[in-house]
Amino acid sequence: MIEFDIKNYQPSDSLYLWWLGHPASPRLIGELRMARQTKGVSLLYAAPWLQSGFSLSEDMPLVAREFFPTEKETAVGAVDDARPDRWGERVIRFLDKPPRLAVLDFLFFAGHERFGALGVSVSPDVYLARGMGELPQLADAREIEQLVHQILAGEPIEERKRRLITPGATMGGARPKALLNLDGHPWVLKFNEPGEPIDMPLVEHATMTLAAQAGIRVARTMPVKVQQGHAVAVKRFDREGGLRRHALSANVALKATGEASGHAAGAALGYPELAQWLRRRGVTAGGLHRAQMQELFRRMVFNILIDNTDDHEKNHVLLMTGSGEYELSPAFDVLPSGQALGYQQMRVGADAADATLENALSECAQFGLKQAEAVAQVKTVALVVAHWKQHFAQAGVAARDIESLSCQIDRPFLREQRLSAKIV
Repeated sequence: MIEFDIKNYQPSDSLYLWWLGHPASPRLIGELRMARQTKGVSLLYAAPWLQSGFSLSEDMPLVAREFFPTEKETAVGAVDDARPDRWGERVIRFLDKPPRLAVLDFLFFAGHERFGALGVSVSPDVYLARGMGELPQLADAREIEQLVHQILAGEPIEERKRRLITPGATMGGARPKALLNLDGHPWVLKFNEPGEPIDMPLVEHATMTLAAQAGIRVARTMPVKVQQGHAVAVKRFDREGGLRRHALSANVALKATGEASGHAAGAALGYPELAQWLRRRGVTAGGLHRAQMQELFRRMVFNILIDNTDDHEKNHVLLMTGSGEYELSPAFDVLPSGQALGYQQMRVGADAADATLENALSECAQFGLKQAEAVAQVKTVALVVAHWKQHFAQAGVAARDIESLSCQIDRPFLREQRLSAKIV
């Protein structure tokens, strides 16, 4: 890759989207344009991509026309997953001070290490993207933590240290984060929220490893000691053997399905809908799609019982295979939210997003499960979550943090469901 000097960036109404599945051989996908009516970004496929590429998401079939976003200040379809989120935008605003703050510009400033296999270039002829140099190492974690605090406090950062923090601007989410190179593979390093009294990164590691005991595939995590408690390193699952995997959030995939079918306004973003998406677009070999539909059911039940009410559609990802089918990514961002809301961020069942096991069971057929099979799955997950305190303690979570979390996880609303004779 030829790196573009960000200091030479001049706002334009056009940038170029590239395919980086094989990073050594980038392919032009098409032209990104400023969509003025929505303050967003549109896409026009390039002729060669129309001949031998693939549809990035269902709302952008391979036809020669310009595709526009339907929501304000977003990019169209799968391109929206390539832009930075709240933390990334904050870092870009503070460190780069772009001459213009449009979605199109944020897409470019996010840089080369963005999630998935899409890249943004200033040129249609050569992949000329914002480069950020080599990723920092684990030994840099404490220095990165200090830089995070400086950004949050609005304190200037030395030019030579910016390379440690800028790569993290490309990743989604609101929590402060960075990217690391650990033994030749990129990892995401996530820090605690400012003012958070609980060591949530360590709690995230404990929750993810607990979820694995419930038969849920999770991204590999590793707690990292820093000056103030811990950070948590999460191994990237969109990178494999030097290759990059095309990825869709459930947010993009489900909305795209609705738009492609002409029902965008009423498209529901829910677990049952995501299960049916997997049935239709998932990997059929060996019945993997059915196994993953059932695993998604376990994830939903686990989120309910562990009080993870931040399980929104951007926290579920689908990875494209070489055959153009999709598989459910390992689970990530799974931890107690500490809000005791009583409802999830995605639809659970007949009672909308209500966080009850009865609601979870109400549409179990959508996950390829008969009632008795679904009850057995719920029992399996409930038995694992019942021992959450012991597991968290073994993972090193402080007793005071466990006690604080128990006010939500063990409150009668969830505890009684977990211990219900109907389930256990």
